[in-house]
Amino acid sequence: MEEKDVQRLLDMLYSMIDEAKSAAFSSDKCVISRDEALDLLDDIRAKLPLEIKKAQELVRAREEYVSSAKKEVEKMLRQAELDAKVIVSESETLQQARRKSSEIIRRAEERSKELYHVANTYTEDALRRTEEAIQAALDEVKESRVRFRATSNEQMQANQEKLRERRSASEQPQSDEDA
Repeated sequence: MEEKDVQRLLDMLYSMIDEAKSAAFSSDKCVISRDEALDLLDDIRAKLPLEIKKAQELVRAREEYVSSAKKEVEKMLRQAELDAKVIVSESETLQQARRKSSEIIRRAEERSKELYHVANTYTEDALRRTEEAIQAALDEVKESRVRFRATSNEQMQANQEKLRERRSASEQPQSDEDA
């Protein structure tokens, strides 16, 4: 649910910017509600630790899975050794036991490698996807921040320009009367 919440918040922020009124004389600048945008960014920031916690839980689950696989392999190896000891009564039986023991050990080692590989692949993929989602969210936040600052600076410059024009206009008639 949290994963969808972060995506939903990013979608809301994107929509807010996308649907914002264009700034005067600019097609790529817009005016957004600073408080709403900052609230969305705060919500996103609050959700990201949950994504990181999920990734840590995946790592823990992988470690438990690998530990369980090792225990299973050790159990199989012990059983193989016990089987080999029981079969050792005669030389022909001894050779047969050695072959069977080697085969069991080989299969156990293959199974261990396979389980380890599957666990690593799964965990690596889950962590990669989580990292990509977090990076995408962070990139979106950075882009929004840059756009916000640029829009804010433009608005401030436009307001200062209007004030200068008003000052010029109010000073203009006085200089005509002085002349």
